[in-house]
Amino acid sequence: MSGGRLSLLIIGGYGTFGGRLARLLGDEPRLRLLIAGRSLEKADDFVAELRSPRGWTGRLGGNDLGAWLQAVAFDRDGDLIEQLTRLRPDLVVDASGPFQSFGEDPYKVVRACIGLDIDYADLADSTGFVAGISGLDAEARAKGTFALSGLSSLPALSFAALAAMAPQFSRIESVAAGIAPSAHVKIGLNVVKAIASYAGKPVALLREGRPAAGSGLIDDMRVTIAPPGVAPLASRKFLLVDAPDLALLPQHVPGLQSTFTGVGTEPQALQRLLGLAARLVRFRLLPSLRPFSRVLQEASHGFALGAHRGGMFVRAGGLDRDGRRITSSWDLIAEGDDGPFIPVIGVEALVRRLLEGIRPQSGARPAAGELSLADFEAAFRRFKITSGIRLDYEEEPPPLYRRILGSAWQQLPPALAAIHAGGTRLASGRARIERGGGLLARLVAGVIGFPPAGDDVPVAVRFAADGDREIWTRSFGAKTFRSWQAAGTGRERHLLAEVFGPFRVLLALVPEGRKLRLVVRGWRFCGIPLPLSLAPGGDTYEEERDGRFHFHVEIGGRLTGLVVRYSGWLVLE
Repeated sequence: MSGGRLSLLIIGGYGTFGGRLARLLGDEPRLRLLIAGRSLEKADDFVAELRSPRGWTGRLGGNDLGAWLQAVAFDRDGDLIEQLTRLRPDLVVDASGPFQSFGEDPYKVVRACIGLDIDYADLADSTGFVAGISGLDAEARAKGTFALSGLSSLPALSFAALAAMAPQFSRIESVAAGIAPSAHVKIGLNVVKAIASYAGKPVALLREGRPAAGSGLIDDMRVTIAPPGVAPLASRKFLLVDAPDLALLPQHVPGLQSTFTGVGTEPQALQRLLGLAARLVRFRLLPSLRPFSRVLQEASHGFALGAHRGGMFVRAGGLDRDGRRITSSWDLIAEGDDGPFIPVIGVEALVRRLLEGIRPQSGARPAAGELSLADFEAAFRRFKITSGIRLDYEEEPPPLYRRILGSAWQQLPPALAAIHAGGTRLASGRARIERGGGLLARLVAGVIGFPPAGDDVPVAVRFAADGDREIWTRSFGAKTFRSWQAAGTGRERHLLAEVFGPFRVLLALVPEGRKLRLVVRGWRFCGIPLPLSLAPGGDTYEEERDGRFHFHVEIGGRLTGLVVRYSGWLVLE
């Protein structure tokens, strides 16, 4: 360490991911941060921006950076020994790329670091590069240094999530993982180049326990990312990408039968066009999509449509300790601009552990399994990032709301959990009802059978299990109306579907303190999907007050205005 500080050289330090890593570590006074790249001018500009109040996120407290910052020029094709000797880093982090195109000697930076007793880590997403670094293991062990490759979302975070789910299994047979970036995040050119390099080309994976070849950006699977307790991302298709997990999983999971890693971008229409372009490569009408990387990048930037949310999933299937077939899924959603910090959180965790004197074992290896999920979750708490694990048994499905909420079920107050415990239940109480006065509102209320307005109206609700759904029969005074609820499937997975007559409303169940909010995420009329902007909605929630179940339901929309609002309480009989 130089002057009592850990000296960290970030190659690509002013780039997409290197820059975010510098921002995360900039508060640490025990660090000497060397922001490196081929352009000293760009490095200088970035350091100046980072030092300014407007360049600092303020996420870690205040506007004053605690790290010692220096912009330096670094050329990976130059004299590496001379450059590293002059800069004297304790740790080199390679945040550049694309690692798929590092030429005939892809590990020259790693070997130079090992030779000079410098520790090394990178954010590589290239299967060959990450898997091949183990060839330098003996050299690194002899020197007492470590070299960790792929300390990013795939494979470091994905393997940490898989390790957290593994205790539920006696045997894991399938593993799938995927990343869904927000459409509003500006994807770096090197990331696009990496993806374009294998579009339409064979990607090695497992099928039925045997090595097989998938087709990059052509093979797909549909997934709904839905961490317990938050509104899920829109269901989407994930296209196969060549990620390190595909090579590493068979080594870490005995008896594995199938693997998949994918990317699911929005808007999906643009992704479908990308898939069509990949087919041109597959049928040899184009040699590669890599020459079109900049065009693809500009297209992704130009069609920033939809919610500013991103996510990630890891899904495992197999048998539990009692031989029952189960599926476990770890899902993550990041709000706004927080998602792009996820790929560098692993390196940040490594650096902070080093500052506390906690070193990885010496040797060169992929970063799969190097960090625990708890290491990542500790960092997530500083962001608007939510993650969690669901466990589904193919037999003996749990009650409807518990099935949809997953581990977030544990957040429900006792009165709410009792109402949604499954089976046939009867509850009674009192309610206040308001009705909208517009013609269309009255028409909709009449079609569904909503009760008339009234104060202190006696109410009774019968909840009856009917296969995979629940039938709710509500009686307000002398007026009765009925709806049924079920867990969404396919595109509606992890949502609650409630059907009132010809209307089907899709709801996200979101625990919030002592409340359970029901947030409208879609709707249909006679099976026809309708715009979400016109969906019936309002402030709808359940809560526990004074030990009793309370409800507040608003139904209305832009076209109808208020249709009905009813609130009150229930107790089980």
